[in-house]
Amino acid sequence: MTDRNWIAAFLDAQAAERGAATNTQLAYARDLSDFTEWLAGKGSSLSGAQKADVEDYLVHCDTQGLAKSTRARRLSAIKQLYRFCFEEGFRGDNPAVQISGPGRDKRLPKTLSTEEVDRLLDAASTHGRNPADRQRNTCLMQLLYATGMRVSELVSLPLSAAKGDPRMLLIRGKGGKERMVPLSAPARAALRDWLKAREAMEDAARAEGKPASSFLFPSRGKSGHLTRHAFYMLIKDLAVEGGVSPSKVTPHTLRHAFATHLLANGADLRAIQTFLGHADVSTTEIYTHVLEERLKELVLDHHPMARD
Repeated sequence: MTDRNWIAAFLDAQAAERGAATNTQLAYARDLSDFTEWLAGKGSSLSGAQKADVEDYLVHCDTQGLAKSTRARRLSAIKQLYRFCFEEGFRGDNPAVQISGPGRDKRLPKTLSTEEVDRLLDAASTHGRNPADRQRNTCLMQLLYATGMRVSELVSLPLSAAKGDPRMLLIRGKGGKERMVPLSAPARAALRDWLKAREAMEDAARAEGKPASSFLFPSRGKSGHLTRHAFYMLIKDLAVEGGVSPSKVTPHTLRHAFATHLLANGADLRAIQTFLGHADVSTTEIYTHVLEERLKELVLDHHPMARD
């Protein structure tokens, strides 16, 4: 089998057995392709590479100036590939099993204040070419902040998840795992308004012989729904209109804001873990450190004894 065959078999297994998302598979493919190209330049391949080759590749990545997180991700992909190949009998050994990664820089996630979030929500209600656009934008932002969804989960929401004025939203997350997240009153109101506007648009489309969409936020693109890139550009526009620094605003910072604001108002860490869809509570615990840092800044900025 060629290197390409090994990678293809590994990706198929990830999709079939672990429900790996398309974006995850693409990331694995990019990282493993870079590794196999480097091996080919050394006259080697996945079947012949040894532990020293994997270690040399990590040194090569370091000299290329790649961040710790990127090097750690590439090693993780290599380790998972070789574990799969060993279990499937493609190789009789696993050359990556004893290699430790470079670790990751422990950086606290960027978040937004409640005031900044309010500005973004206000901007969404006025941004758009027509009332339907504005209702869609408001619904997108309200749902994102009310649920802490990942952007890929938000843009691909099926229409069936939002029917009947739901108080809970069923979200399909990583690995196909489903979770229920409660909706706030403003999010439910925004969802109702958008569904009415969306239904009118669908009726007009059907009158022209166009098929109905199964997505809550449909698009004429290949995916059939609003893309992550389109939403990323939208949220940057809302930041400008709302007077919030665009460098601070991404779909993921809204997810961080959701968790941080819940924690600051007394929510249980386990509940936040469930809402975010984290497999391990240790991932959620990062938000306790975010809160600690913000409280520390509050004291240093406002306590009279902390001033020079």
